[in-house]
Amino acid sequence: MTIVSFLLIGWILSWFKFEQVFIQAFQELFNKTISKASYYFIFFCIGALGDIVLLLNGTFFDKL
Repeated sequence: MTIVSFLLIGWILSWFKFEQVFIQAFQELFNKTISKASYYFIFFCIGALGDIVLLLNGTFFDKL
């Protein structure tokens, strides 16, 4: 469920052009060019990590 939440947050932030700021900041910090797909993939990974943490803490099924 956390994955969906973070993807939704990424989508809502894209309404305010946050993905352009994020892509430019990523390029300046790491000297790598990323696309919008990478932007959403990063939000997916953060959500997946959140689900893993909930699973390891034993609270994953409480959130469902």
